[in-house]
Amino acid sequence: MKIGFIGLGVMGRPMAQHLIEAGHELYLYRVKPASAHLVDGGATACASASQVARSAEVIILMLPDTPDVEHVLFDEGGVAEGIEPGKLIIDMSSISPLATKDFAARIEAWGCDYVDAPVSGGEVGAKAASLTIMAGGKPEAFERAKPLFEKMGKNITLIGGVGDGQIAKVANQIVVALNIQAVSEAIRFSRKAGADPTVVRKALLGGFAASRVLEIHGERMINEAFEPGFRMRLHHKDLSLALESARLLELMLPNTAMVHQLMNSALEKGLGDTDHSALIKAL
Repeated sequence: MKIGFIGLGVMGRPMAQHLIEAGHELYLYRVKPASAHLVDGGATACASASQVARSAEVIILMLPDTPDVEHVLFDEGGVAEGIEPGKLIIDMSSISPLATKDFAARIEAWGCDYVDAPVSGGEVGAKAASLTIMAGGKPEAFERAKPLFEKMGKNITLIGGVGDGQIAKVANQIVVALNIQAVSEAIRFSRKAGADPTVVRKALLGGFAASRVLEIHGERMINEAFEPGFRMRLHHKDLSLALESARLLELMLPNTAMVHQLMNSALEKGLGDTDHSALIKAL
């Protein structure tokens, strides 16, 4: 299949690599030195998003934020200039659910399908092709996309209509953020109280407190190994989406707001491009 892929960051690069290894013909935009190996592996570099859209049957986006997706889709030289009826747009970015519904309506007006499919699992999951993929869209569009999802992830769920994938991702980010805060506090408490946090973490992993956050990020916190698997500034953005959506829904998310403020502090300390487990430094 001819696939366009736009967004070759920390997670996008291995996701694109899996599709190449599966035998698909990839067309890429914004190829930088870090992603040049994909071209060496057989992908084609394009000069614009519209060229990607003209070349591919399916166009996948993996971009940082809502304005980035809107720019790539609809600005001059964007995807919308290169699409024609029958093509499929898959947005795997984590962006606003409300904006997603608007983008989908505009793309569908050209006779194309649109699926939002944000992911969870970070760089580790992207490299292992074990991402959790939360999709929103028409069932027939999802079924068309699913064979591609299966090359990038393991837990693949159609949540509902367009935008519902983004709602699930926001919910995911709330849970992960609060878990990171909890693990940060537990490790700081253990160390300050005089116990070895490495041994405490090992004990907790055998009980009801066990979690992927404690397993992976707990170790990062203890070792102060904060190379980004998922950047703090992107998780901060996701919590901003959660709080803005909650405001519109007249819904209280008090603990989410608290972690959002801790992330504000982390960003002020220059930690925006570290892993989100560096939240412990804000404490």
